[in-house]
Amino acid sequence: MSCLKKTYNVTSTDALLITDIQKDFLPGGALPVSGGDEIIPVLNEYIENFEEAKAHVFASRDWHPPNHISFKAQGGRWPPHCVQGTSGAKFSPDLKLPVGVVVISKATNPEHESYSVFDGTSFAHELRTCGVKRLFVGGLATDYCVLNTVLDARKLGYETVVLMDATLGINMEPGDVDRAIEAMLKAGAEQATNDDFPDAVDKLPLGEAEPDELEDKPSERADEKRKARMRPRGSSKRVKTENTK
Repeated sequence: MSCLKKTYNVTSTDALLITDIQKDFLPGGALPVSGGDEIIPVLNEYIENFEEAKAHVFASRDWHPPNHISFKAQGGRWPPHCVQGTSGAKFSPDLKLPVGVVVISKATNPEHESYSVFDGTSFAHELRTCGVKRLFVGGLATDYCVLNTVLDARKLGYETVVLMDATLGINMEPGDVDRAIEAMLKAGAEQATNDDFPDAVDKLPLGEAEPDELEDKPSERADEKRKARMRPRGSSKRVKTENTK
């Protein structure tokens, strides 16, 4: 029985989906995911890797009307969040989305709750137009929008990979996140972390260590990569489509 670990080489037929990294879902927001801001440096690293591979990058956002059915005032379970045009609906300023990112706005119908990025949006059409065969998903939250998006992607026949080091859940009920992960894997999704992308090791700065010191020490290279992932990045161009749709 083989114990070889699967690795992922990103190509132009791959797409990265950054799910709902909006201010209201981060600490200090209206509906925060605990520690949600901590995955942003990891997502930025994935974005850089996908850009270098000339793969596709998408970013989804909740874009609720003020009277959305999911809000408590309308009988829903959530406080008002990510309302169209408000500060809380904006992407985190720390998220380094590329200029060419395609922004998908979801949950825009006041009478319909939409967790999946495919639900009521142009996302499936965008993927077909771009010739995407495999979808990598990270962001917020594991047990809601990530879960439903991944399940829909599998129903549509896409190879789907959940980026486990770049997603966090709400866990409203104990075990929600574990159940979500189990459901995604049962549907045929795969799970990966940045360590499963071999090209990423060589792209990251090695800090004080000289390259030849790590040449024959892959475990040390991996440790350096994990440390580098959390180091601040330089400035980057950001998406200019915040008011689209």
